[in-house]
Amino acid sequence: MKTEYDVIVVGVGSMGSASCYHLASRGLSVLGLDQFNSPHDQGSHAGQSRIIRKAYFEHPDYVPLLEKAYSNWRDVESKTDKQIYFSTGLLYAGKPDQVLIKGVHESANKYNINIESLSASEAKLKFPRFAIPSDYEILFEPDAGFVTPERAIATYIELAKKSSAEIHSNEKVISWNRVGVNTIKVATDKSLYTCKKIIFTAGAWTEKLIPSLKKSLNVTRQVIVWVNPKDNSAFELGQFPCWMIDDEHEPGMYYGFPALDTEKFGNPAGLKLGYHYPGLLSDADKVNRTPEVEEETRLINALEKYLPNTYSSTNVLKTCLYTNTPDENFIIDFLPGYKDVIIGAGFSGHGFKFVSAIGEILSDLAIDESTALPIAFLNATRFTG
Repeated sequence: MKTEYDVIVVGVGSMGSASCYHLASRGLSVLGLDQFNSPHDQGSHAGQSRIIRKAYFEHPDYVPLLEKAYSNWRDVESKTDKQIYFSTGLLYAGKPDQVLIKGVHESANKYNINIESLSASEAKLKFPRFAIPSDYEILFEPDAGFVTPERAIATYIELAKKSSAEIHSNEKVISWNRVGVNTIKVATDKSLYTCKKIIFTAGAWTEKLIPSLKKSLNVTRQVIVWVNPKDNSAFELGQFPCWMIDDEHEPGMYYGFPALDTEKFGNPAGLKLGYHYPGLLSDADKVNRTPEVEEETRLINALEKYLPNTYSSTNVLKTCLYTNTPDENFIIDFLPGYKDVIIGAGFSGHGFKFVSAIGEILSDLAIDESTALPIAFLNATRFTG
């Protein structure tokens, strides 16, 4: 069995699967290691759909990365004839002076992103199911939509294998250390390997593998719900947009998706709704996977507030994990003090849309020790001062 590689990627979920593909397609010998089957529902990437958008309220510096991500998603689709990005448009609503609306305007104005401003009457005509407070500003991003996480990861793994990458599922990394100048040794629960470079894309388990990042990464448990609406046809793909609403009375934002056909997208069925705000601090290996009644109640109350007379019953409640940095921006960089250890971590619940770009960036860092894409604001040293 082969044990020596140019690059080992630890964690073959979202960022890891894309990294394995980009590295292998550029001729490197690559091993991807994941402690679970991939894709899986133990971390951050499961759940049928993830919003993708360009008018990025979090920080305008993400927009060039999003331009690259959109381009790379199209490239993957052209290589495989599999649709991963679905354009639904995205409805934004919130007070004009709150984080969401201010940030959307800032990014849209800086990068000339197409955003429509809707009056209350226009929004009601276009999106009759919504009940939005009269003092909220309403915006619509036509080119936004969602990407399919499980399909995307499976596709990247397939492409990586076609380019001769090796992917080992159900193999847990126990330890790693540098041996000599140009060699890193990786011990798993099944074997020992060596490599010249190592990339960590281990999500909520990153802090366990790199203890020096523990103060920069907090893992939180999040709850998502799929509900059975009274009239499913009104919420089907093509009839209903993705949406984000900045509730003035609570931190964070509520968001949702169209109800998706399970034959095409897999389970669960129903209208998906989430709350984008860090939940309970958790240990990735000891997560309480049973949602509490109050967590379901919060989501259903939000649904009834903004989409009244919609809720019929709860279909499924699921848990996932956020890995949050103190400023909720990613870490994409070399591990401080190393030029052969690369980190993709801290995606804070808004990272999946970037997967297609970040896989390329992490590969650039492994191969060239730099990237042309603007990631300086995502450096690993900003929390160590």
